Amino acid sequence: MKIYNYPGKEEWAEIVRRPHLDNAKLQETVSGVLADVRQRGDEAVKEYEERFDHISLDSLAVSEEEMAEAESLVSLELKESIVLAHSNIRKFHEAQFFNPIKVETTPGVICSQRSIPIEKVGLYVPGGTAPLFSTVLMLATPAKIAGCREIVLCTPPTYRDENTKLTIHPAILVAARIAGVSKIFKAGGVQAIGAMAYGTENIPKVYKIFGPGNQYVMAAKQQVSLGDVAIDMPAGPSEVCVIADETSVPSFVAADLLSQAEHGIDSQVLLITTCEEMIKKVEHELQQQLEALSRKDIAAQALENSRLVLVKDKEEAMQLSNLYAPEHLILATDDWLPLADKVVNAGSVFLGKYACESAGDYASGTNHTLPTHGYATAYSGVNLDSYCRKVTFQMLTEEGVKKIGPAVERMAEAEQLQAHKNAMTLRLKEV
Repeated sequence: MKIYNYPGKEEWAEIVRRPHLDNAKLQETVSGVLADVRQRGDEAVKEYEERFDHISLDSLAVSEEEMAEAESLVSLELKESIVLAHSNIRKFHEAQFFNPIKVETTPGVICSQRSIPIEKVGLYVPGGTAPLFSTVLMLATPAKIAGCREIVLCTPPTYRDENTKLTIHPAILVAARIAGVSKIFKAGGVQAIGAMAYGTENIPKVYKIFGPGNQYVMAAKQQVSLGDVAIDMPAGPSEVCVIADETSVPSFVAADLLSQAEHGIDSQVLLITTCEEMIKKVEHELQQQLEALSRKDIAAQALENSRLVLVKDKEEAMQLSNLYAPEHLILATDDWLPLADKVVNAGSVFLGKYACESAGDYASGTNHTLPTHGYATAYSGVNLDSYCRKVTFQMLTEEGVKKIGPAVERMAEAEQLQAHKNAMTLRLKEV
């Protein structure tokens, strides 16, 4: 990890820069796969699965027999943990219900707003390097609460076990059933995004696509959102920023950094601290803990994209964090309360030394599908509102027409929109 000691503002742009692929080549590759899926449907999806995930599929849909087998393969302890996490996620998202509003803005003019669920949603659950069944809970639970009529899930068929013919990790299938997914398909990467955006012979076209993924998935979501389907946000490789001082626990800090680094080689972690000794202690802990990880090689490559930054005070630490706009922000200090008030840009914030990012990833109740790559400056993480639309209504009585009609006429005439004016003029004459 590169170390910055009291960097000047001119170095901040380098510190907050994310790792990235050749964007032109990336976009071209994604565009080609999407066009092929749009034209050839299931056939193209199966061919890309054979090319990228090295599996020949007879059917893209997960059958009831496969679901039943998955149930038998997941231990009771893990199933209970999934149920606990689902319960907490459900509680937090149920509390986000929107209460309809109704306002008489002027006598005889009544405006109202209510929340209506999106009918068809597509959920993308990565599975290339880890079976992220927790993401199933994070995406499907609020969709079910919102009342989405059709919940479609795509995940890459990368699971291999000599004791079963399943190609999707059984915990993903169990989590999908618990959370209320309607249909599950064996499709990953760009081809899955294209299938849900355009529809194929078997994979339904949806109205909005949710879920994280690598840079190819993020690029695919952005491309299809230009004209075919809505997306939740540009959610790419995972990242965390930890703010620490002399009160922080070095082993905790290192563990939090590694928990994000192990996601993928294009992940990034950032430590901002006011304590020079903390950098040395965290470096030592990183080396010790890294050696014990099964995904050591992945985490080590991610650390090469990462930074340790020594700043002069907490004010500067928060300024740098807000510029970085991290997916996850951990305030690992004893004085986290005043720091929390200074958070402007972040996907999800973890307060104090015991609030590890893992808690939010799995079971605290908040959603872990969050904006990455600096998009936290403008995007929220997935929440109940993500699965709904706010629709407005208005009703005018005769009195209402008299009250606002003349203003409408004058404004329409000033904009040179005669038909607009006439629509109100006719009503004014009527009343």
